[in-house]
Formats: sequence, structure tokens, C-alpha cells
Amino acid sequence: MSVENTVRYSDKELAQFKSIILEKIESAQHDLELIKSAYMNDHNNGTEDTSPQFKAFDEGSAVMSKESNSQLAIRQEKFIRDLKNALIRVENKTYGVCRVTGKLINPKRLELVPHATLSIEAKNMQK
Repeated sequence: MSVENTVRYSDKELAQFKSIILEKIESAQHDLELIKSAYMNDHNNGTEDTSPQFKAFDEGSAVMSKESNSQLAIRQEKFIRDLKNALIRVENKTYGVCRVTGKLINPKRLELVPHATLSIEAKNMQK
């Protein structure tokens, strides 16, 4: 496959990318559910009978943990949204085309970062 001269990936290649994206979405949604369940859990570890100082530390730790999990959940939701947008590009047959250079993004890059919209060349131009 000549990456430089091709305007878009073939239907067969798009189907392969689609399966990669669908696997990533399924995995990401599973991870999001784990994050959300950790966030929703009250983490009651039976500290009612401990001294007030330790309970305060535990509550502070729980708040920090919830904030951290909240940020992870937001990031994971964005990742899933980006993957779903990549699926739309597959259906439109525009997937894998760099939005800056108009050239095809290297297939190895798309396997690692299936929601990529920029080629390495375009990413380097941003720096």
C-alpha cells in the first residue's frame, strides 16, 4: 500500500480499522464503568469507631479519590467520544486522512491511536 499517493484507505482497510475502534470502545466503556462504580462507592471502611483525627484523614482521602476518579471518568468519556467520531469517519470513508496535510495517516499510528486525526508530520508542525 502506497500511503503517499492514496486519497483514502480501501474498504477492506477501513473494515479492519473499524474492528480495532469497536474493540477499543468496548474496552473503554468497561473501564469507564469501573471508574464510575469506584466513584459512586461510598468507601465506608468502618471508621466510625476510630478517633476523630483518623476519620478526618479518611474523609479527606475519600474526597481526593472521588475528585481523581471524576477526572478519570471525564477523560475516559472524551476518549470514547473521539473513538465514536472515528467510527463516523470510517463510515464516511474519510478515516485516516490527516486534517492538516490531507495525506493518509500511517496505518501503524492508526492502530496505536485509532482516533488520530493528524499525521506525525502535522503534529510536528504544531510544535
